[in-house]
Amino acid sequence: MLSLRNDLFNQATESVARTLLGCYLCRETEAGLVSGIIVETEAYLSINDPACHASRGKTRRNAAMFGSPGNAYVYFVYGKYYCFNVVTRPEGIGEAVLIRAVEPVEGIDIMKKRRGISSGITELASGPGKLCQAFAIDKSFDGHNLQEKPLYLADSGEPDDRIRVTATLRIGITSAQDKMLRFMVDGNKFVSRR
Repeated sequence: MLSLRNDLFNQATESVARTLLGCYLCRETEAGLVSGIIVETEAYLSINDPACHASRGKTRRNAAMFGSPGNAYVYFVYGKYYCFNVVTRPEGIGEAVLIRAVEPVEGIDIMKKRRGISSGITELASGPGKLCQAFAIDKSFDGHNLQEKPLYLADSGEPDDRIRVTATLRIGITSAQDKMLRFMVDGNKFVSRR
């Protein structure tokens, strides 16, 4: 696997959300390496997108979202789940891509143990909260540079034309539900919701 180019993240957020499909998310821990192919993302925009955490300005909670492109933005939701995002656009803009689902590749037994699942793998990382549990991603990674270990993004090195992308409405939000900013690998069984 190859490191993702630095300039990838400093583009239109919708473009980054599409480009991340097929890339690898990797997490190194003492228990071992876990990795998976990103199969579902959602773009969150700073302008005309009230579902975006940055739409009302910078706060202590969303500060990482205004940081350097290619950094992580991790937040806690519903009092029990973490959500993992990739910061996009130039520093100070406040946009990000939520990583909604990953197709597990390496460290499946480690993921199963973290998720409390004994059989099957389609539910291991098929949603933002499940993904963070499986990959042991928590608030300590907020602001982390995603080109550095132990949590990083990598390119498969394969041609991009092997992936067919479907764009749909975002899910799990109460505002700006009319925006086609959810992207997924067409036909992939590991997405959070078909």
